[in-house]
Amino acid sequence: MTTTLRPTEPLQLAENGTRSRRYQVCVNSRPVGAVRLATSPGLGPAFATIRDLRIDEPDRGRGRGTVAALAAEEVARGWGCRQVEAVVPGDAPRALGLTRALGYVLRNRAMEKPLGAGVPALPPGSVGRPMTRAEYETWAAANRLEYAGDWIRRGVPEADALAKADRDFALALPQGPDTAGAHLSVLEHDGVPVGELWLGRRDDHAFVYDVAVRPEHRGRGHGRTLMLLAETQAVAAGFRSLALNVFAGNSPAERLYESLGYGTTEYFLYKDLL
Repeated sequence: MTTTLRPTEPLQLAENGTRSRRYQVCVNSRPVGAVRLATSPGLGPAFATIRDLRIDEPDRGRGRGTVAALAAEEVARGWGCRQVEAVVPGDAPRALGLTRALGYVLRNRAMEKPLGAGVPALPPGSVGRPMTRAEYETWAAANRLEYAGDWIRRGVPEADALAKADRDFALALPQGPDTAGAHLSVLEHDGVPVGELWLGRRDDHAFVYDVAVRPEHRGRGHGRTLMLLAETQAVAAGFRSLALNVFAGNSPAERLYESLGYGTTEYFLYKDLL
Protein backbone atom coordinates (compact mmCIF):
# COMPACT_ATOMS: atom_id res chain seq x y z
CA MET A 1 0.00 0.00 0.00
CA THR A 2 1.15 3.54 -0.77
CA THR A 3 0.83 6.39 1.73
CA THR A 4 0.83 9.86 0.18
CA LEU A 5 -0.11 13.46 1.00
CA ARG A 6 -2.92 15.10 -0.95
CA PRO A 7 -3.30 18.92 -0.71
CA THR A 8 -6.70 20.06 0.58
CA GLU A 9 -6.13 23.76 -0.09
CA PRO A 10 -4.00 26.02 -2.28
CA LEU A 11 -0.58 26.98 -0.96
CA GLN A 12 -1.14 29.79 1.54
CA LEU A 13 1.30 32.72 1.31
CA ALA A 14 1.16 35.21 4.20
CA GLU A 15 2.28 38.84 4.24
CA ASN A 16 5.10 37.97 6.65
CA GLY A 17 6.61 35.64 4.05
CA THR A 18 5.50 32.35 5.58
CA ARG A 19 3.83 29.62 3.58
CA SER A 20 1.55 26.83 4.72
CA ARG A 21 -0.63 24.06 3.37
CA ARG A 22 -2.97 21.40 4.73
CA TYR A 23 -2.94 17.85 3.42
CA GLN A 24 -4.92 14.66 3.64
CA VAL A 25 -2.89 11.58 4.49
CA CYS A 26 -4.03 8.96 1.99
CA VAL A 27 -3.43 5.23 1.57
CA ASN A 28 -4.04 4.18 -2.03
CA SER A 29 -6.05 7.44 -2.41
CA ARG A 30 -8.18 6.63 0.67
CA PRO A 31 -8.08 9.44 3.29
CA VAL A 32 -6.80 8.17 6.63
CA GLY A 33 -5.67 11.39 8.36
CA ALA A 34 -4.41 14.92 7.99
CA VAL A 35 -1.35 17.11 8.50
CA ARG A 36 -0.41 20.77 8.20
CA LEU A 37 2.99 22.02 7.05
CA ALA A 38 4.17 25.62 7.39
CA THR A 39 7.33 27.66 7.45
CA SER A 40 8.26 29.39 10.70
CA PRO A 41 7.37 33.09 11.15
CA GLY A 42 9.92 33.26 13.95
CA LEU A 43 12.88 31.51 12.33
CA GLY A 44 12.23 32.29 8.67
CA PRO A 45 11.48 30.44 5.40
CA ALA A 46 14.32 27.93 5.80
CA PHE A 47 12.57 26.34 8.79
CA ALA A 48 9.42 24.25 8.45
CA THR A 49 6.96 23.09 11.10
CA ILE A 50 4.81 19.95 11.01
CA ARG A 51 1.59 20.46 12.96
CA ASP A 52 -1.69 18.65 13.56
CA LEU A 53 -0.50 15.29 12.23
CA ARG A 54 -3.42 12.94 12.82
CA ILE A 55 -4.15 9.40 11.72
CA ASP A 56 -7.70 8.08 12.05
CA GLU A 57 -8.17 5.45 14.75
CA PRO A 58 -8.79 2.43 12.44
CA ASP A 59 -5.49 3.08 10.62
CA ARG A 60 -3.24 3.68 13.60
CA GLY A 61 -0.39 1.36 14.46
CA ARG A 62 0.40 0.61 10.81
CA GLY A 63 3.16 3.12 10.17
CA ARG A 64 0.90 5.66 8.46
CA GLY A 65 2.07 8.49 10.72
CA THR A 66 5.73 7.67 10.09
CA VAL A 67 5.32 7.75 6.33
CA ALA A 68 3.21 10.92 6.49
CA ALA A 69 5.93 12.69 8.52
CA LEU A 70 8.60 11.59 6.04
CA ALA A 71 6.43 12.80 3.16
CA ALA A 72 6.01 16.17 4.89
CA GLU A 73 9.79 16.40 5.20
CA GLU A 74 10.09 15.91 1.45
CA VAL A 75 7.64 18.74 0.84
CA ALA A 76 9.70 20.93 3.19
CA ARG A 77 12.85 20.10 1.22
CA GLY A 78 11.01 21.15 -1.92
CA TRP A 79 10.25 24.47 -0.27
CA GLY A 80 13.98 24.95 0.32
CA CYS A 81 13.86 24.33 4.07
CA ARG A 82 16.98 23.08 5.82
CA GLN A 83 15.39 22.21 9.17
CA VAL A 84 11.98 20.93 10.21
CA GLU A 85 10.21 21.13 13.55
CA ALA A 86 7.49 18.78 14.77
CA VAL A 87 4.91 19.95 17.29
CA VAL A 88 3.52 17.11 19.42
CA PRO A 89 0.65 17.49 21.93
CA GLY A 90 1.65 16.98 25.54
CA ASP A 91 -0.83 14.13 25.97
CA ALA A 92 0.36 12.08 22.97
CA PRO A 93 3.22 9.83 24.18
CA ARG A 94 3.00 7.53 21.16
CA ALA A 95 3.38 10.47 18.78
CA LEU A 96 6.31 11.74 20.83
CA GLY A 97 7.99 8.34 20.62
CA LEU A 98 7.39 8.15 16.87
CA THR A 99 8.90 11.58 16.34
CA ARG A 100 12.00 10.73 18.31
CA ALA A 101 12.34 7.45 16.40
CA LEU A 102 12.48 9.51 13.20
CA GLY A 103 15.54 11.36 14.49
CA TYR A 104 13.91 14.46 15.94
CA VAL A 105 15.56 16.04 18.99
CA LEU A 106 13.57 17.75 21.75
CA ARG A 107 14.24 21.50 21.69
CA ASN A 108 11.67 22.95 24.08
CA ARG A 109 8.20 22.43 25.49
CA ALA A 110 5.23 24.61 26.32
CA MET A 111 3.81 24.35 29.83
CA GLU A 112 0.69 25.75 31.44
CA LYS A 113 -0.96 26.00 34.85
CA PRO A 114 -4.57 26.89 35.72
CA LEU A 115 -4.84 29.74 38.19
CA GLY A 116 -7.26 30.11 41.07
CA ALA A 117 -8.56 33.29 42.62
CA GLY A 118 -5.47 33.79 44.76
CA VAL A 119 -1.84 32.73 45.13
CA PRO A 120 0.43 32.37 48.16
CA ALA A 121 2.11 35.51 49.47
CA LEU A 122 5.76 36.10 48.62
CA PRO A 123 8.24 34.97 51.28
CA PRO A 124 9.17 37.48 53.99
CA GLY A 125 11.75 39.98 52.73
CA SER A 126 10.83 39.46 49.05
CA VAL A 127 9.06 42.12 47.01
CA GLY A 128 8.56 42.79 43.31
CA ARG A 129 8.84 46.27 41.83
CA PRO A 130 8.71 47.71 38.30
CA MET A 131 11.95 47.66 36.32
CA THR A 132 13.50 51.10 35.85
CA ARG A 133 14.38 52.43 32.40
CA ALA A 134 18.11 52.05 33.08
CA GLU A 135 17.60 48.50 34.33
CA TYR A 136 15.51 47.74 31.25
CA GLU A 137 18.24 48.84 28.82
CA THR A 138 20.82 46.61 30.52
CA TRP A 139 18.41 43.69 30.89
CA ALA A 140 17.11 43.87 27.29
CA ALA A 141 20.58 43.82 25.72
CA ALA A 142 21.70 40.84 27.80
CA ASN A 143 18.40 39.01 27.42
CA ARG A 144 18.42 39.20 23.62
CA LEU A 145 21.87 37.58 23.51
CA GLU A 146 20.92 34.91 26.05
CA TYR A 147 17.71 34.11 24.17
CA ALA A 148 19.58 33.81 20.87
CA GLY A 149 22.14 31.59 22.60
CA ASP A 150 19.40 29.20 23.71
CA TRP A 151 18.41 28.69 20.07
CA ILE A 152 22.01 28.44 18.86
CA ARG A 153 22.74 25.69 21.38
CA ARG A 154 19.73 23.82 20.02
CA GLY A 155 20.51 23.65 16.36
CA VAL A 156 19.70 27.10 14.94
CA PRO A 157 22.52 28.87 13.06
CA GLU A 158 23.81 31.98 14.80
CA ALA A 159 22.58 34.49 12.21
CA ASP A 160 19.08 33.00 12.22
CA ALA A 161 18.98 32.89 16.03
CA LEU A 162 20.04 36.53 16.38
CA ALA A 163 17.47 37.58 13.78
CA LYS A 164 14.78 35.61 15.63
CA ALA A 165 15.70 37.31 18.91
CA ASP A 166 15.36 40.74 17.30
CA ARG A 167 11.99 39.85 15.70
CA ASP A 168 10.56 38.29 18.85
CA PHE A 169 11.55 41.20 21.07
CA ALA A 170 10.21 43.74 18.57
CA LEU A 171 6.91 41.85 18.40
CA ALA A 172 6.51 41.30 22.16
CA LEU A 173 7.89 44.68 23.35
CA PRO A 174 7.21 47.15 20.53
CA GLN A 175 7.27 50.10 22.97
CA GLY A 176 9.93 48.64 25.23
CA PRO A 177 9.05 48.91 28.93
CA ASP A 178 6.02 51.06 28.01
CA THR A 179 4.39 48.26 26.00
CA ALA A 180 0.75 47.83 27.03
CA GLY A 181 0.15 44.60 28.94
CA ALA A 182 3.84 43.94 29.60
CA HIS A 183 4.97 43.60 33.21
CA LEU A 184 8.72 43.98 33.64
CA SER A 185 9.68 43.46 37.26
CA VAL A 186 12.71 43.21 39.51
CA LEU A 187 12.54 40.92 42.52
CA GLU A 188 14.27 42.27 45.60
CA HIS A 189 15.09 40.33 48.74
CA ASP A 190 15.96 42.36 51.82
CA GLY A 191 16.40 45.35 49.52
CA VAL A 192 18.85 43.61 47.16
CA PRO A 193 17.87 42.92 43.49
CA VAL A 194 18.02 39.14 42.96
CA GLY A 195 16.17 38.49 39.69
CA GLU A 196 13.94 39.73 36.86
CA LEU A 197 10.53 38.76 35.50
CA TRP A 198 8.90 39.51 32.15
CA LEU A 199 5.19 38.70 32.11
CA GLY A 200 2.98 39.42 29.12
CA ARG A 201 0.15 37.95 27.10
CA ARG A 202 0.13 35.30 24.41
CA ASP A 203 -3.19 34.27 22.88
CA ASP A 204 -5.63 33.95 25.80
CA HIS A 205 -3.00 33.23 28.45
CA ALA A 206 -0.72 35.20 30.66
CA PHE A 207 2.75 34.19 29.49
CA VAL A 208 6.11 34.19 31.24
CA TYR A 209 8.49 35.41 28.54
CA ASP A 210 11.49 35.42 30.83
CA VAL A 211 12.30 34.64 34.43
CA ALA A 212 15.84 34.69 35.76
CA VAL A 213 17.65 34.74 39.06
CA ARG A 214 20.97 36.59 39.03
CA PRO A 215 23.86 34.09 39.17
CA GLU A 216 25.16 35.16 42.58
CA HIS A 217 21.73 34.62 44.17
CA ARG A 218 20.81 31.22 42.73
CA GLY A 219 20.02 28.20 44.85
CA ARG A 220 18.11 30.19 47.49
CA GLY A 221 14.52 29.76 46.30
CA HIS A 222 14.25 33.04 44.41
CA GLY A 223 13.17 31.28 41.20
CA ARG A 224 10.10 29.93 42.99
CA THR A 225 9.41 33.40 44.37
CA LEU A 226 9.61 34.92 40.88
CA MET A 227 7.05 32.39 39.65
CA LEU A 228 4.75 33.26 42.55
CA LEU A 229 5.14 36.91 41.55
CA ALA A 230 4.18 35.97 37.98
CA GLU A 231 1.05 34.17 39.21
CA THR A 232 0.13 37.13 41.40
CA GLN A 233 0.41 39.54 38.47
CA ALA A 234 -1.50 37.19 36.14
CA VAL A 235 -4.40 36.79 38.60
CA ALA A 236 -4.50 40.56 39.18
CA ALA A 237 -4.77 41.05 35.41
CA GLY A 238 -7.76 38.68 35.25
CA PHE A 239 -6.11 35.65 33.65
CA ARG A 240 -7.22 32.10 34.42
CA SER A 241 -4.02 30.37 33.34
CA LEU A 242 -0.30 31.02 33.08
CA ALA A 243 1.87 29.57 30.30
CA LEU A 244 5.58 29.45 29.61
CA ASN A 245 8.28 27.87 27.49
CA VAL A 246 11.20 25.87 28.83
CA PHE A 247 14.17 24.70 26.77
CA ALA A 248 15.20 21.06 26.93
CA GLY A 249 18.13 20.44 29.23
CA ASN A 250 17.26 23.23 31.66
CA SER A 251 16.68 20.70 34.42
CA PRO A 252 16.42 23.12 37.38
CA ALA A 253 13.71 25.13 35.61
CA GLU A 254 11.87 21.99 34.49
CA ARG A 255 11.83 20.62 38.04
CA LEU A 256 10.67 23.96 39.43
CA TYR A 257 7.77 24.30 36.99
CA GLU A 258 6.63 20.72 37.52
CA SER A 259 6.74 21.16 41.31
CA LEU A 260 4.55 24.27 40.96
CA GLY A 261 1.89 22.35 39.03
CA TYR A 262 2.69 23.21 35.42
CA GLY A 263 1.86 20.55 32.86
CA THR A 264 3.24 20.10 29.34
CA THR A 265 0.84 21.15 26.59
CA GLU A 266 3.15 20.77 23.57
CA TYR A 267 6.58 19.36 22.73
CA PHE A 268 8.73 20.98 20.03
CA LEU A 269 11.31 18.74 18.35
CA TYR A 270 13.60 19.50 15.44
CA LYS A 271 15.55 17.68 12.74
CA ASP A 272 18.04 18.91 10.15
CA LEU A 273 17.07 18.18 6.55
CA LEU A 274 20.16 16.86 4.78
